[in-house]
Amino acid sequence: MKTSPPAQSPLRERVQNRQVAWNHQALRRLSLLLLTIVTAYGSAAAAGPKPDGTEQEFPGEHWKQAARPEALGWSSQGLAAAKAYADSIDTAAVVVVDDGIIVSQWGAISTSFNVHSIRKSFLSALIGIAVSKGQIDLNATLAQLGIDDNEPSLTAEEKQARVIDLLKARSGIYHPALLETPGMKAEKPPRGSHPPRSFWYYNNWDFNALGTIYEKQTHELIYQAFDAQIARQIGMENYDPKLQNYATGPDSVHRGYVFRMTARDMARFGLLYMRNGRWRGEQIVPSQWVRDSTTAYSVADGNKHDNYSGYGYLWWVAVNGNHYPNVELPDGSFSAWGAGGHFIVVIPALHLVVVHRVNTDDPAKKVTLEQFGQLLRLILAARPQQPSSGSSR
Repeated sequence: MKTSPPAQSPLRERVQNRQVAWNHQALRRLSLLLLTIVTAYGSAAAAGPKPDGTEQEFPGEHWKQAARPEALGWSSQGLAAAKAYADSIDTAAVVVVDDGIIVSQWGAISTSFNVHSIRKSFLSALIGIAVSKGQIDLNATLAQLGIDDNEPSLTAEEKQARVIDLLKARSGIYHPALLETPGMKAEKPPRGSHPPRSFWYYNNWDFNALGTIYEKQTHELIYQAFDAQIARQIGMENYDPKLQNYATGPDSVHRGYVFRMTARDMARFGLLYMRNGRWRGEQIVPSQWVRDSTTAYSVADGNKHDNYSGYGYLWWVAVNGNHYPNVELPDGSFSAWGAGGHFIVVIPALHLVVVHRVNTDDPAKKVTLEQFGQLLRLILAARPQQPSSGSSR
């Protein structure tokens, strides 16, 4: 078995310099004066000035949207080319957010589809909040927390895995897990083949056990906690705890926590992370947690198909421009991925959030990483010209 290379320190520094060319800044300031807003209710509140002196935009009760992409310097023709490509594949919805304002959206943006593995990034945010409250100790071992599983139960060595090891998908525990695809089961290493911390593997056992740990340590249910601590705080329009459900089965005692959410609410979550966990002046997710969880600690090579990215705490992270096939992203970009073609892409260097959905309730519907990479390349090609440090090929 190949072991993943050791983490660099850090593997990638997140892009800090958000300055853009003076002509682009001038265009943006002028464009904002001319911007016609499409919104039925509410208003977006400010959360402090940006480096150029203008105020950061956040959605109010509803999102703000540019009347025309050109109002923010984007190309309608370029976005039309992206939509035409999306229409040729199984895309169900797309939302493109430029610095807090929707520049383009299409499809079933208000339909609550299964988010699949994006659920894990939602849990990461909740864990970060719990860590800040002292409810969860990242260095606590499974033995200390009383975490086990059904027969064949965990070995003494496996129980030495820590919470942080599960967050990094480096537990070394290859017990059967719920919500595993046939491919995941086929690729899973044998039990006991890698001690804790020694090997990266995208492991649903780790992710589901983290849900158990969260609920046990905080005495809160995941869906209600997400509603109170995140969804309501950032004004999600459609999130409903009653639409969510746990997956149970004989393979494991650790339940899967299935989320259903709309594209426009997922875009709010992406914007929250792009703004370092802060929303309208309030710190929702600790900023240090956002930075830590979107830093790559492993190269994602423990699974045959996951070799495009690094991995943080339940987030995928761009490394040396690699994140998706067919497109290069600036360093510091990161994503939440869900099976079948669900993505929340956050590109801080470009102030950009892109959400992509597929109606995977129909098992015949699917968008591959290669197809999404091509779509993302087309979307980026439609955006305003940037300095070379933020360019995309």
